[in-house]
Amino acid sequence: MSIETISLSGRKKVVSNKDMTFIERLYLVAIVKGLIITVKHLFRKKVTIHYPEQVREMSPVYRGQHMLKRDEQGRENCTACGLCALSCPAEAITMKAAERKPDEKHLYREEKYAEIYEINMLRCIFCGLCEEACPKDAIYLTTSKVLVPASYEREDFIFGKDKLVMPLEMAMKNAQLKNAN
Repeated sequence: MSIETISLSGRKKVVSNKDMTFIERLYLVAIVKGLIITVKHLFRKKVTIHYPEQVREMSPVYRGQHMLKRDEQGRENCTACGLCALSCPAEAITMKAAERKPDEKHLYREEKYAEIYEINMLRCIFCGLCEEACPKDAIYLTTSKVLVPASYEREDFIFGKDKLVMPLEMAMKNAQLKNAN
């Protein structure tokens, strides 16, 4: 068995350099096939929507903007374990852990918390692996249609805790909905 015959993928093709006939060199058959495809598309239903009047239905697996959750008492769920940053294939998440001080018990659930938590939205691919990796269910991707606002500055695309942490009013409303159910 020689090296030329080994194919690791099993998809090796042998290409021949045979001379084309006169009709093949004219490419008439290929042109006619292409025109037939074009004519078929002329009579199909159009997929264009008129955006302001019609809104396209979102996919059920749509993943929007990131949000760091809070619990019923308004404390952050994140314990800075770093699993979300490790699971991110784009390496978009960076964090710095810190110890909770005694007077910060009302802000953080555990002794360790994320002092700095940043997501570089230019690198993020919205895959949802950070959401799946989090053992405390602290980060999730919302169904909001707002992703990242346009800007000319790169620094505007690095979302810190100020943009990522769930607003306190939303956390309290979620707790009331949980208690009602």
